[in-house]
Amino acid sequence: MTAPASHDLSKSRKRWVLAATVLGSSLTFIDGSALGVALPAIQRELEAGPAAVQWVSNAYLLTLGALVLIGGAAGDRFGRRLVFLIGVAVFALASIACALAPTVQLLIVGRAVQGIGAALLTPGALAVIGAAFPPEERGKAFGTWAGAGALFGIIGPLVGGWLADAADWRFIFWINVPLAALTAAVTLAATPESRDPDARGLDWLGAVLAVSGLAAVTWALTAAPDLGWTDSYILSGLIGGVVLLAAFILAEARERHPMMPLGLFRSPVFSGINLLTLLLYFALGGAMFFLPFDLIRVHGWSATQAGAAMLPFAAVMGVFSGPAGRLADQLGARFSLSVGPITAGVGLALLAIPAPGAGYMDGPFGGITIMAIGMTLAVGPLTAAVMGAVEPGHTGVASGVNNAVARVAGLLAIALLGLILSAVFVAQADSPDARALLGEVMAGADLDRDGIDAFHTAFRAVILTCAGLAILSGVIGGLTAPAKSQKT
Repeated sequence: MTAPASHDLSKSRKRWVLAATVLGSSLTFIDGSALGVALPAIQRELEAGPAAVQWVSNAYLLTLGALVLIGGAAGDRFGRRLVFLIGVAVFALASIACALAPTVQLLIVGRAVQGIGAALLTPGALAVIGAAFPPEERGKAFGTWAGAGALFGIIGPLVGGWLADAADWRFIFWINVPLAALTAAVTLAATPESRDPDARGLDWLGAVLAVSGLAAVTWALTAAPDLGWTDSYILSGLIGGVVLLAAFILAEARERHPMMPLGLFRSPVFSGINLLTLLLYFALGGAMFFLPFDLIRVHGWSATQAGAAMLPFAAVMGVFSGPAGRLADQLGARFSLSVGPITAGVGLALLAIPAPGAGYMDGPFGGITIMAIGMTLAVGPLTAAVMGAVEPGHTGVASGVNNAVARVAGLLAIALLGLILSAVFVAQADSPDARALLGEVMAGADLDRDGIDAFHTAFRAVILTCAGLAILSGVIGGLTAPAKSQKT
């Protein structure tokens, strides 16, 4: 049995440990942010329909959201460095499969496996930092890790857009291979192994039920516009998914070591903040997925320009997260978790205003910047409020549950907002086969002004839905968040 890592590492070795976790996490930061602006190019090359391109994102979010909790528990039991390295290896191998995928179906499979790798390496990175740094140094270490994530968030859309325009979107996945090799080398050389000697069994039943239930519901919601709501497969998917998710809740209530302890939800603050997280990250995930399609297809931007449009979001988050955290300490979490999401909702609503053909300053700049300000106010206090709502011994799992809720919110957003996009487009388009026309719009086919206008109207419905949910999350924050930041 390996004891917890000693905190008596040299400063130099701690820096190398931190470098290893930053490099490993960069795999997910760059891949996720770069792929969004490249999706239109992927759809065009692989001749994918709207539902299929949604699954390029959904498959990753599904496995990541459902397995991230068990990934963290596996690190505690079997060794944090070991599980982190396994996650890096799985992510790299899945990236190679994605880069070589000849069809969208195989790309979706590769993305699902990438999500499994991310579910192992993401909590593993944070656990490795926690084991290597003493409590008084962890805040700075976590801040450095988060700041690096913001930096990669800035680089990702630019890289993805440039590769989609000037080279090949497949290089987005090839980039991961040397990064993974470097991560493994630094981790093996500098990072000590650690594990929790009190860790017990893993909740495999819960993991299987969560993945199966979410997959069934998401597939049914995504396929419904094509097959129809009365189709037997759609009905079976919805009913079967709900039954599986109900079985998951029942299993968690009976499991000795559940991946999602239901007792945590007895706290009104914990439940309220997780509901806030679900709505806020639903809004953010949906907006970030559909916005590049509108910028490229309606406004006529290149993928590189669409990626550059995201720069204010990453820049504001990266520069002002620290001051926003200090503001929350002074004014309390309730202020930040009400004003922040509402501000983000206002920014989202502004994204619906620009008319087709708008430029950058009279287009998305204002909305993205205001949305970034709102998210910056909310993100740090949200995590602190979640962890402060439970007993000190449960802060790790509380943070993990909140992380999983955020991932699942993005998954549901793409599926449900896709329904709104399709319904509004079909109602607006003057075409006997409007659903097929929607696929042509998203794939970049030359269309008349009516088709473009119909898509932009549908996008506005989607983005205003996101704005409304973000504002609602702010109301919930005002009602449930603690007036002062809690200390654990």
